[in-house]
Amino acid sequence: MTIDWDRRTCARKGHVTYAPDDPRLRIRLHAQTALGEVWRCLRCGDFALGEPHGSGPAAEAPLVPRGKVIRDLFVLRFLAVERAVRGVFIVLVAAAVWKFSNSQDAVRRLFDEYLDVFRPVFRHFHYDLDHSPVVGSVQKAFGYRHSTLLLVAALLVAYALVELIEAVGLWYAKRWAEYLTVVATAAFLPLEVYELTEHISWLKIATLVLNVLAVLYIALTKRLFGLRGGRRKFDEERRSASLLEVEESAGLAHV
Repeated sequence: MTIDWDRRTCARKGHVTYAPDDPRLRIRLHAQTALGEVWRCLRCGDFALGEPHGSGPAAEAPLVPRGKVIRDLFVLRFLAVERAVRGVFIVLVAAAVWKFSNSQDAVRRLFDEYLDVFRPVFRHFHYDLDHSPVVGSVQKAFGYRHSTLLLVAALLVAYALVELIEAVGLWYAKRWAEYLTVVATAAFLPLEVYELTEHISWLKIATLVLNVLAVLYIALTKRLFGLRGGRRKFDEERRSASLLEVEESAGLAHV
C-alpha cells in the first residue's frame, strides 16, 4: 500500500492554488462548475472550489513541495525530532554532571552508604558489587577534579546545542542543516564503532545503523558535496516536481 503524500499533506494543511498570467497555462489549472470556479491545487492536483490563493507570473508561483519532496521532508522531520530528543537528554546529563561537580563529596558519601546496604543483598545472589564494572565506573568518576567535571559539562552543553540547531534546521529543511547533520554525524561514527569494540549492545548497534543511514540518505537524496549533480540537479529536481512546470510542459507540447 503506497502513501499519497500529496493528498495526505493537503488533508492536514489545505490546498494551495495559484492563477498564472499565461492564458495557456491558466486554462489548464482552472474550470467553471455549477458551484463556481475551481482551481487545481499545486500540491495534490485536485480541483478546489473558490478564489485562488495567489496570481501572477508562473515564475513567481510558490514552489510547493509535492511527491518525493514531501516524503523527504517527512524523513527530515523524523530525524529532527530524534536530534531534539537527543539534545534535551544531553542537556539533562550536562546538568547532572554540573550538579555532581558541586556536591561531589556528598554524593560519594551517599553512594557509599547505599553500597554498604546493598552489598549483602547482592552477595546473597553471588554477585560481588566491589568488582562490578558499573560500580567501578562510578567510583572512578568520584576521582575526577572539579575543573574536569565542569569541562565535561561545558562540552556536553556545546554538543547538545549542535544537536538542537540541527533539529531546528532539519525541521525547516534548511540546506545548511543538512550539511551540518552529515558532517557532525559522520565525525562521531568512528567513536561509535570504537565503543562497539569495547562493549556491544543493541542500543549502540541501533544508534550506529541509524546514524549511518541518516548520513547516506541525506547526502545522496539532497545531493550534498556535489553528489549526483550537486545543488544544480537538486534544484532542477524540485522544479520538475512542480505542478506548474508539469502543466507548462504539457501545454507547450500541444502548441
